[in-house]
Amino acid sequence: MHVLVVPNQHVTSVNDLEEEHEGVVGHLMRVTRVVAREQGIGDSGYRLVVNTGPDAMMTVPHLHVHLIGSRKLGWPPG
Repeated sequence: MHVLVVPNQHVTSVNDLEEEHEGVVGHLMRVTRVVAREQGIGDSGYRLVVNTGPDAMMTVPHLHVHLIGSRKLGWPPG
């Protein structure tokens, strides 16, 4: 399972976060937790990924979180 969680307020990337964005980032994390529970993976575990910049293959210039789960995830990722 792979779900994108995207805030309504536009922030280009983590590199553009300022003190004024603390509320939107906190809300983004709380919503991610809710989505994980709704998808039935809240207890079994999941991974959150935030890509920042071209080397991370960030292709959408809007802060978002990839919620990945429903399977055993290895480390390192990829």
